[in-house]
Amino acid sequence: MSIDPQIIEAIRAASRLMVRELGFMNTTLAASGYSPSVVHTLLEVERRGSMTAAQLVQVLGLEKSSVSRMLAKLVSAGELEESPSVDDARIKQLGLTDQGRETVGKINHYANAGVIAALENMSRPQQQDIAKGLTYYASALQACRKDADQSNQSSLQIVSGYHAGMIGRITEMHASYYAREHNFGIFFESKVAAGLAEFSGRLDKSCNQIWLAMLNGRIVGSLAIDGEDLGNNEAHLRWFILEDSCRGSGAGRKLIAEAMQFCEESGFSAVQLWTFSKLAAARHLYESFGFKLAKEWQGDQWGSSLTEQQFTRTLR
Repeated sequence: MSIDPQIIEAIRAASRLMVRELGFMNTTLAASGYSPSVVHTLLEVERRGSMTAAQLVQVLGLEKSSVSRMLAKLVSAGELEESPSVDDARIKQLGLTDQGRETVGKINHYANAGVIAALENMSRPQQQDIAKGLTYYASALQACRKDADQSNQSSLQIVSGYHAGMIGRITEMHASYYAREHNFGIFFESKVAAGLAEFSGRLDKSCNQIWLAMLNGRIVGSLAIDGEDLGNNEAHLRWFILEDSCRGSGAGRKLIAEAMQFCEESGFSAVQLWTFSKLAAARHLYESFGFKLAKEWQGDQWGSSLTEQQFTRTLR
């Protein structure tokens, strides 16, 4: 369908003006002292009563790591509180505290006053047209985002074997994520790079394999099975990582499924993996594939002192 260029420009100009007039050019929104993303988070939680972090990622269209950091700050600030989900105690429901309800009340009062002031300059038919037009346009924008998300997920591919640049890319994903989320530093990054480089030189052996999640020709995830380093006919699951934008997309499940099929077909007696206690989402995924916690101890093999864990999946 051909769209009149004048209509396109008119909508773009109006959108820019709205962004400025509504205060989205500022670091805080609605006289709240909070950023636009925080304000929208509080409003969505109020509207729904309670939400999970995963639901907020979908509603806000933000990366999972950004939402996680934001929610942690809001809980610490006393605006939100966590409670176990009725269906799954491992999932946290987020709700407003009394302080949060007071904050949202002030945001709503400020926002309503702004809308009323603008509508008072219009006739009743114009007010109705604005309400309908904005609803239609916002819904269309949301549909475009959902279509794009589905398109990205459908174009994601899982490939195996060495690909040029994978050592640097996998190391980068590990270093960036763990530095941001867990303050890991050069020791951890160097260990990942050295271990991955050594392993890559053994990919010609049938007991070793690596899988990469590829999106539009770019590596966005990885997982490897090292069939040599543990001995005793046991496989070692290593370097499982996903780019932030792909978390929750199902890519991680696809990678583990490929690896488990490989281990079963290769005749390994068990699969071992080492991780630490703060990676709750990864643990949930491992357990869904039959991994069980075998050991737990205080260690520093990643360069920081934390509760390390070993998970085991026994194979027939």
